[in-house]
Amino acid sequence: MIMKKSLFFTFFLVLFFACNTYRSLPDLVYNNEWETIKIAATPQIKTGNAEAGWDYLINGNYIGSGVPFDLVKKKIATKKDTILNRKGINENMPFGLTAFQHANGTEVMSGNCLTCHGGFLNGEFIAGLGGFGNEFNDFSKNNATTFKALNTLVKLKYKQDSKEREAYEVFGKINKEALSYIVTPFDGVNPAFRLEEAYIMKRNREDLTLQEDSNYKLDKRYTLASDIPPWWHLKKKNALYYNGMGRGDFTKLLMQASTQGIKDSTEARAIQQNFIDVLAYLETIEAPKYPKAVNENIIWKGEKLFNKKCSNCHGTYGEIEAYPNKLVALEEIKTDPYYALNFSAKMHLADWYNESWYGQSAPKSWVQPMDGYIAPPLDGVWATAPYFHNASVPDLESVLNSESRPTYWKRGKELDYKKMGWQYQKVKKGGNKKTYDTTLPGYSNEGHYFGDEFTQEERMAVIEYLKTL
Repeated sequence: MIMKKSLFFTFFLVLFFACNTYRSLPDLVYNNEWETIKIAATPQIKTGNAEAGWDYLINGNYIGSGVPFDLVKKKIATKKDTILNRKGINENMPFGLTAFQHANGTEVMSGNCLTCHGGFLNGEFIAGLGGFGNEFNDFSKNNATTFKALNTLVKLKYKQDSKEREAYEVFGKINKEALSYIVTPFDGVNPAFRLEEAYIMKRNREDLTLQEDSNYKLDKRYTLASDIPPWWHLKKKNALYYNGMGRGDFTKLLMQASTQGIKDSTEARAIQQNFIDVLAYLETIEAPKYPKAVNENIIWKGEKLFNKKCSNCHGTYGEIEAYPNKLVALEEIKTDPYYALNFSAKMHLADWYNESWYGQSAPKSWVQPMDGYIAPPLDGVWATAPYFHNASVPDLESVLNSESRPTYWKRGKELDYKKMGWQYQKVKKGGNKKTYDTTLPGYSNEGHYFGDEFTQEERMAVIEYLKTL
């Protein structure tokens, strides 16, 4: 049985994410008495080696299991890796895939963190950019049948008691279940946490092994997704994720992709130790510098306006930097509430995490969903379009002027350096997988009306200043 190269690539587009049919979200009500708060810092492990962390990110075994490499290497490992410049087994691998040795000695292949957290900007690959500029990041397609075909191929190729089948077992079982839950309504958004919910749905809390019974039920009626935050913001954050629910030790919070393929908590512990190095690497990343000239004549004006109207939430920059780590209440920010409410109203993810090995063993971490969104740092904001937690706004001018935000839009291939974001085309209606539809629940472009107070001249001055951060 021979599978075409395109079939393999289609499968690996969804190593972390998968399929479902989008329907209406249930009605959710948030607590409008809850107010904006500052999230306090918690101790982090600072003993890691950044160089070792980068090597582990691109060559490491943190997924735990995967597809037998022998099965796919002639189809996948066909072109020299000129992006990450890897050597050895990954010398000819696409940047978003990694081959590694399973615990039983078999070579397997799976995705790596750059599947989502890596992208191209002006032709340059940037680790930590967010992944909408690479071939791995279209989650609007239903690929369940592709994965079923892969399962069949593995069974036909290898005997039941073979090491290859053993090395594939957890990966195969968990993805077969998870791929039935996720597909985004259009390209350009990332359903990371719905996949996380699917991966842990049948994992034992104490030892992380797979079990027959589900810990909870997932609603298949909808798929909520988000933008991908840049890695270089991590060093300033006291909590992770758009709603600030990731608290405590970052090493455990960062290794959640491991629930896709690890066997148990023993493997998880070994991975967590390596993520001490990963954390050290992530804290070395700096935001990319704006590549074009800026209008020096209006930067000072933009900085003054920003410090007066925006810095209270987004922080100050320059010689004296300060970032407040504010979790802004939904009632105040008024952006689409469904992403935050999905976790605060439905606590199965938080309950599982907090009661599991992740939450009960040292170093301590926990998940604490609240009805709000973190006001992010703005270092390198010019490079992080589209904007808002759900990627609903294509450029900074539209962030600062709510009336200019398109209802339906298709992203172009180039940056718009005047409006500072992606070039886009307005269209009359949604329903196309390449069209962002802000009328869908969870994908609204409403809220963050603070820039509406500016004149157009003032907005352009603020944008010019933001280019320098």
